Order: sequence, then structure tokens, then C-alpha cells
Amino acid sequence: MLMHQPFDPSMNFLYRSGENLDSIFLPKRVAVIGATENPGSVGRTVMQNLSTFKGEIYPVNPKRPSVLGVKAYPNVASLPEKPDVAVIVTPAKAVPQIISDCADASIPAAIVISAGFKEMGAPGIELENQILEHARRGNMRIIGPNCLGVMNPNTGFNATFAAGIAHPGNIAFISQSGALCTAVLDWSLREKVGFSAFVSIGSMVDVNFGDLINYFGNDPDTKSILIYMESIGDPRSFLSAAREVALTKPIILIKAGRSEESAKAAASHTGSLAGSDEALSAALRRVGVLRVETIADLFAMADVLSKQPRPNGPHLTIVTNAGGPGVIATDALIAHGGKLTELSSSTIQAYNELLPPHWSRNNPVDILGDANADVYGKAVEIAAKDPHTEGILVILTPQDMTDSTATAEKIKEHARLDKPLLASWMGADAVQKGSEILSSHGIPTFEYPDLACKTFASMWKCAYNLKGIYEVPQYPEEEMAAGREIVHKIFQKARSENRTLLDEYESKKVLEAYKIPTVPTFIAHSAEEAGRKAEELGFPIVLKLYSRTITHKTDVGGVKLNLNNLDAVKKAYEEIHASVKKLAGEKAFEGVTVQPMIKLDGYELILGSTIDPQFGPVLLFGSGGQLVEVFKDRSLAIPPLTTTLARRMMEQTKIYEALHGVRGRKAVDLPRLEQLLVQFSRLIVEEPWIKECDINPLLASPDRLLALDARIILHDPDTKHLPKPAIRPYPSQYVETVQLKDSTSVTLRPIRPDDEPLIVRFHKDLSQETVRQRYLKAVNYEQRVAHDRLIRICFNDYDREIAIAAVQGKEIIGVVRLTKVPGRPNATFALIVHDKWQNKGLGTQLMEKLFSVARKEKIEKISALMLPENFQMQKLCKHFGFQIHPAGHYLLAEIVL
Repeated sequence: MLMHQPFDPSMNFLYRSGENLDSIFLPKRVAVIGATENPGSVGRTVMQNLSTFKGEIYPVNPKRPSVLGVKAYPNVASLPEKPDVAVIVTPAKAVPQIISDCADASIPAAIVISAGFKEMGAPGIELENQILEHARRGNMRIIGPNCLGVMNPNTGFNATFAAGIAHPGNIAFISQSGALCTAVLDWSLREKVGFSAFVSIGSMVDVNFGDLINYFGNDPDTKSILIYMESIGDPRSFLSAAREVALTKPIILIKAGRSEESAKAAASHTGSLAGSDEALSAALRRVGVLRVETIADLFAMADVLSKQPRPNGPHLTIVTNAGGPGVIATDALIAHGGKLTELSSSTIQAYNELLPPHWSRNNPVDILGDANADVYGKAVEIAAKDPHTEGILVILTPQDMTDSTATAEKIKEHARLDKPLLASWMGADAVQKGSEILSSHGIPTFEYPDLACKTFASMWKCAYNLKGIYEVPQYPEEEMAAGREIVHKIFQKARSENRTLLDEYESKKVLEAYKIPTVPTFIAHSAEEAGRKAEELGFPIVLKLYSRTITHKTDVGGVKLNLNNLDAVKKAYEEIHASVKKLAGEKAFEGVTVQPMIKLDGYELILGSTIDPQFGPVLLFGSGGQLVEVFKDRSLAIPPLTTTLARRMMEQTKIYEALHGVRGRKAVDLPRLEQLLVQFSRLIVEEPWIKECDINPLLASPDRLLALDARIILHDPDTKHLPKPAIRPYPSQYVETVQLKDSTSVTLRPIRPDDEPLIVRFHKDLSQETVRQRYLKAVNYEQRVAHDRLIRICFNDYDREIAIAAVQGKEIIGVVRLTKVPGRPNATFALIVHDKWQNKGLGTQLMEKLFSVARKEKIEKISALMLPENFQMQKLCKHFGFQIHPAGHYLLAEIVL
């Protein structure tokens, strides 16, 4: 992608040729269909607002020769020139035909302000379906319906019925609520906050959050993206776009519907069901989107992130001239997940030399009430040099001897640190000038220090989540083909018997197939058989109800522990039988499972999955055992996991601290636990028939990890469309082995996050000519192997691009990359083969793989740029049927599949 490879002109072509919504945000000609002069009408207000637009305006109204002095036209077909966008403000029933007329006229886009669609139930949904059908036929993009409209304040384009236009700026604001848009607009005009775009997205019949994030991510006028969300729409599109863009531009989101009651209100307002709020938070963490709680936080965080760097850690050093505000700041910092810096001995010594003897000698650094501007400046300088400081907050209270303006002048000298610098100038008129000085030099100022600490903690969360996206994980190498065959047989048997509940024995076999260790478990259908199995295993023994209809065995007396002899086992069998017969009926009892009694010398954990209405499979980890629903110590994550993401999932729970070892106990093997979570995640994404899965308890001790009990529920056998993961898992279906001309075997497989070291070695020995042919210009080695670049290349979002690596032994010898054009069934490709592997047929094998993958990904057209002197690539492309023609300084190869 362009952001991954800034020196790669071939990637620029992706955005020049792709669908990019310019017709909506940068139009030159606009048609207003439903334009009118009726006072108080939406059609009149839109026409009035377009008075600031510098392009052509075509009102469409069959009953009027003109609208507000502008010549009107009776219909779309009569327009003198094709508009870039049609703004539609007619009654809902007329909209499908209007979109059809626009499609016939090849108008590329429409903004449907009209209401009366999905929010009205089935008839409205049918109207939306008709709109989408016509739009697809004409290759149109649609904003809305049921929206306020669109503004581009930087160009004066205001296709809304709001009262006025926003100030120009660099924030793109996207909202599902038109009413909130008008409220935010009023606030922004008063506070002089500017926007690069102001979008009311409405029902998202076509253009969704993902489309807009993609667009504004590549918009040079946009520095940050703010979102008010009621429902996510297409989760895959949103998460894919957000993950790509959040690295270079902050994406800050507020989501309505946190509580069950507000979720219902949001659903009735937008006509969409709100998904699990915890699942949404997990998804946002996964892609580096910062979630805030209030609209004020939304804009405050955008301001701060535009002025100051993200912190590298949670440690904040507080410099204050009063103890009380320092204590308040500390409480707020800890409450929101930050930490106080533990000052180094050299820092303490420096403060000893600067400050009076009775300074606080700790963090917060209380420099005392009589501190002057020079002392403040030097105190901040010392804090910045401390090796453990990852952010600084300067608090000033306006005491009699305090010169807040002079202090601000000193502090502004530190505005360009490599760590965030925040200030809290407490007070009103007495500190206003100082606050203005700081703000004008890019130092965010806060009226109260607790808000500053909350903001710093949010900055760290944002940085932490982004860092996690591209940390190099360990990749489990286990081949799962044989295990998957076992799982499929178990599932097929259950479905043939019209069952959705797997029994405990089957559930454990599924886990074992994915290398998740379980307790040895045997089925017994009589007391005597249970006794024999117990003697084979050795005492003590556990008996559990074996039933394919009862999920919670303890509820019916179906668990007996610590059975130390044969008689105890037989007696327990009969007791379970009698209890189940009494409480659930004879048919519910099918025998027992016999298991060794495992000493609980570790921690009881829970690992599970369920289906979220919007995000599909969601994983759960936390404290397990019988009180799991009481303690509610858990975290959620969106699969698939890497070892890095598995660790971060565990870090969000309270039990995680105990797993490191407390009160003299040894630590659990955390790397092994991370791998187990990755394997469980793999099970969930590779086996879509699983509806719910619980491992509870999962025993974790220094010596072992063991699933003591397990339950798996399948989707109904008649299910036609199984839920998909919100984040596309590794496309293992594209792995294959091929033979080169000299019979050398080479594995072609999608690139993986842990391939970075191999990619570094691949680039190490490339000739400058090979590099120039690939990147269309000379690129030095340091640029090619920069960690930030290569790790992003290896972390493919498989919904956006798929890089196929040619692997021979433990060496990558070639790569072909298929990059999809957002919003279109098109893609670009780039290919590079290591010098010593050229002319051996590898390029041909990679191209054949490229075509195979492209067809399966439903790509209709592939393009690439190349240098005119790259004769080998031209020959290869012609062999595969590409048409090649000049494109500026390059050649453009294109083929329709």
C-alpha cells in the first residue's frame, strides 16, 4: 500500500485509478433534484447553502423554470452537462427512479438526504434495495439516505440543510446522526474548530465507514478522523480500513448504545441492530482506533494528538507548584490506566540541586508555591531527560508570587520534545494569557489536571494499541490438516444426528485435534465399566455425566470428585444416574465420563468463544471455575490471534498478574499459554460450524496447561450462512508447492507477520538493478529494510492485499503482491524475484499464482506499472495476455480476467 511503501510509485497508481469518492467531496457540477423555493423546505435550504459552491449548480424541478434565480431543468435527462454528484431531496418513494435516471446518465454519485427508508421498516428496506440495485448497475456511489448531507468547508461545498457551513480545517467528521451534526456544527463555529469534511452518513445503503476512512486516510487535507457511530455497518470494511489508516492519522470514535437501553434507542433511530459493546471495544483496540466517552473528548483528543507525539509508555512525570493538584492528578492518572514515573537517582539529584530542601523528593515533583519561571523551565528540562519519563504534565496554580505568563514563555521552549508535554494552567483570567501562549505553541492546556491525566492515559492507550498491530509474533508451525479431518468427522456425525451440542468427550477430541491438551477422558455406560476405566487410569477419579442434551452437569448432580477406590466409583455412578433421572429424566442420562482427578495446584481459567451479531466469532479469556459469572474477570478479543495479541488479551484481566507468580508461587508458562490461545483462536476461525465453545476450567500451573472440561455448541444443521470472522484469517487455502525448471521444489504461501527476518535477508543481496526495476527508481538498503516498513508489509490485511512469498527451505526467494483497489473489483500487482533465482521459471509460477488468487478473490481487472527498460517483465506480462501501453514515464500493463 502507499503508506507502507512511500518510495514506490507503482503504489501511487492504485489511488490514481481507484474509486475514491472525489465526485462527492470535490465536485465541479452539482444537480439538486427536488430543489424548490418553498419556505422552510429542505430543497430550498440546500440551494441556499450551495451559494458558496464555486462550480455549476443544476436545480431539477419539473414545475419551475428557475429556483432562487438559477435555471431549473425538468429531469435528469435534460441537464446540459453531466453532474459529478446529484443531491436528492425528494419524497422517499421517488428516489429509486431518480437513482435509475442518474445511472442511465452515468452520474457517478448521489447524496440522498431524503428520509423514509430503513427506519420505517420493511417498505423502506425495499426502497433501499431498489436504490442499491440501480446504483450498482450504474457504478454509482451513494451517501445516505436519511442524512443531513455533506460539506467540504475547504472548497465551500455545502450540500446539507444545516444552518451554515463549518470553518475550514483538517478534521474529517463522520456521523450517523444528522441532529448531532448540527449540534457539533454550532459548537465548532463558536469554538473556531475547522473541518476538512463534515459528513452525515445516514443509513449507509452504499458508502460506509470503511469507504470514508479509506478516502480520508488518503486525503492530504485531513489530519484526523472523528466518528460518531450508532451501528458499525460492515465490520470487515470498517476494521480493514481503520487498521490501515490509524497508523498515520488518529481515528477517534464515540459509540452510542453502551447500555442495553441506549442500544435499543440507537437501533430504532438508524434501523440497525447494535452489537455487543464489549466486542466493539475489543475490535477497536485490535485496529488502533481510540474510543472516547464524550463528544468533548472526541475533539480534545483530536487536538492533542495533532499537537503532541504519542507516548512510548504509560509513565507520566508531574511538575506542580502545589501538592493538592498533584494528588488529584495522580488519582486520575492511575484510575485511567497510566502510571507515575519512578524518577532515576540522577533525576532526584538534579532536583536536589535546583529546588529547596523541602521539595517533595518524589513524583509528583512539587517545586513549591514560590517557584518562578526559570525554576519551572529547568524542572521540565530535568523531567524530559529522565530515562523513565514518557510524558510530562506541568501544573500551575496562580499563587501571589506566580507569573503564569512568564512561566508559559519558559515552558513553550520545550514544545518539541520527543514525548508528550501537557499543561494545566488552573484558574481563569489570571492564567488566560499563559494558556494562550502554550496552546499557540502546540502545548495542550487543560483547566484541571485530572482531565490532563485522563487525556495522557488515552494517548498511551492509542499508542499501545497501534504498537500491538505490528509487533512481530511467534507463529505456530503445527500442521492442522489431520486434526481438521478429525474435527470434521465429529461435526458431521453430530449434524447427521440433528444435534448441536457436542458431548464432553467429543468436545475434548476437537480440542486435542488443535493441540490443546485435555484430561484423558473415557466413556462408561455402566458402573462396572466405569470401575474398569478407573482402575486403568489410577485413583483418585472424577466421574461426570455423559449427556448430549445437558450442558451444565453440576446443575443436575452430574459431577463426582475425588473418588479414591472402586466402590466409590460404582456408588458415584449410581448417584449420578439417580440424580439426573430425577431432575432431567431418564433420556438425559447416557452414562458417565471417567477422568483422573487432577490436583488443582494452579489457576482456574476460562477460554471461550461466542458469536457476536456484528463481529461474528469473539474470544473470551479470564478467571474460570464455578464463580466465573460472579467475578466477571474477563477480556474479549476478535480472532484470529497472534502471540502478541494473545498476551495483550490476557493483560486486560486481573488474573494475569497472578499468572506471573504471587506469594512465592512460580509463574505460569506464559509463552506456552499464549500459543494455546493462538491455537484456540485458530480452531474458532477455521471451524465456522462452532457457535459456542467453553474451556472451563483451563488449569494453568508452572508445569502444565490442561483443559479439565469443555463444551462445544454447533450452529443448527440447517444454517445456510455461517458467521464470518470480522478480521480475515490467514488464507491457508493459497498454500501450495510448485516445481521450477530445474525441479527445485518451492512453497508458495501468503506472507506472514513473522516473515520480517526472512524479508530482511531477501532484500540484503538484491542488486540495485533488481530494486530499481521493482520500485521504479533506486532505493538504498537502509530504506528497503527499515523495520517500520517491512513489518507492515509482512502484516497483510488479507481483505486489502495478499502477498505470496516463494519460500525455498528457510529463505524467501520471490514475492508477488496483489493489492485491491478500494471499492472496485480491480487490483494492482508488483513482483520481485531474487537475482540468483531469476530465469528459473519462478516469475512464471508467481504470475500463475497471482491469477489463481485474483480469480478466487473475484478480481476482474489487474494492472501494474513498470519501467520501459524492464524487458523481462514486459515479456512475462505479454505471455499472460496483458495489454501494455505508455503511462507517463512508465508503461502500464492491464488485463481483464
